[in-house]
Amino acid sequence: MFNLSRLLYLLSEIPYWDVTATKGNEFEDYFLKRELLMGIYEKGFERPSPIQEESIPIALTGSDILARAKNGTGKTAAFCIPALEKIDQDKNAIQVVILVPTRELALQTSQVCKELGKHLKIQVMVTTGGTSLKDDIVRLYQPVHLLVGTPGRVLDLTKKGICILKDCSMLIMDEADKLLSPEFQPSVEQLIRYLPSSRQILMFSATFPVTVKAFKDKYLPKPYVINLMDELTLKGITQFYAFVEERQKVHCLNTLFSKLQINQSIIFCNSVNRVELLAKKITELGYSCFYIHAKMLQDHRNRVFHDFRNGACRNLVCTDLFTRGIDIQAVNVVINFDFPKTAETYLH
Repeated sequence: MFNLSRLLYLLSEIPYWDVTATKGNEFEDYFLKRELLMGIYEKGFERPSPIQEESIPIALTGSDILARAKNGTGKTAAFCIPALEKIDQDKNAIQVVILVPTRELALQTSQVCKELGKHLKIQVMVTTGGTSLKDDIVRLYQPVHLLVGTPGRVLDLTKKGICILKDCSMLIMDEADKLLSPEFQPSVEQLIRYLPSSRQILMFSATFPVTVKAFKDKYLPKPYVINLMDELTLKGITQFYAFVEERQKVHCLNTLFSKLQINQSIIFCNSVNRVELLAKKITELGYSCFYIHAKMLQDHRNRVFHDFRNGACRNLVCTDLFTRGIDIQAVNVVINFDFPKTAETYLH
């Protein structure tokens, strides 16, 4: 049996967030449009994080980028800022496509683009599977400069001749290792064929398994490589494990809930069934709890995601659907109720 009191003491001593030292650059150093700088500062960014310092000036030169950086270090702004800077707002055409693996991440990324570009006349659209194709078709007959979406839906609209990519000079792949899994890679490669030969590709992820190499060699022969992964975890995030039998897990969780200072927590399980059962159990113990998984209707998923982000509930139980790039500032505790299936899943 593990020493729960010792674990609780150690958890109480954790500093939660830290970002490694920067070079001291300022956003003004990149000669960005004044309207974009206004959006950056209004979003609360004071100066670039390390991944932003490395990525923004290189992306602005038009070079391909292969970047590894930890989750939570400002990756989204590292590619959104140069994308917004390079878009010609007077040109009525899709000039940037951002591909992500999940609907939730697409919504979050498009929101960041809209906030950063709020003083620019740039039209941002998000499109994902599980939503109305007809609505997307209608929207694409209006001006769109920046498209955020999941590969299958973007490819579908492109094949139909609705999404025109002949003027798209920048393709951004966030969570690139996931986008190059067997589930997505065929769609990504087909999509690249619709882009002009002079296109720029930016690939961002925390992990780059060997499967990425063949893709890189084919489509990014000479990328600028950024690797900020000297360690696999963010500074300030401390990890603990409780070695318990299956029947002790809920008791352990209940004790942690009663003792920890939780702003919001995300709890991962390995199956849809276990997610629903654990969420029911947590609710029965008297704690507020939502759950989310891939088999839920998209409207329901969107509502849960939105409400949890806005603080309507303290705890969220989910499958690894929710591991990729989701940035919710109030979450200060992450619990793996089940042992993750892969190292990459745990890291993300």
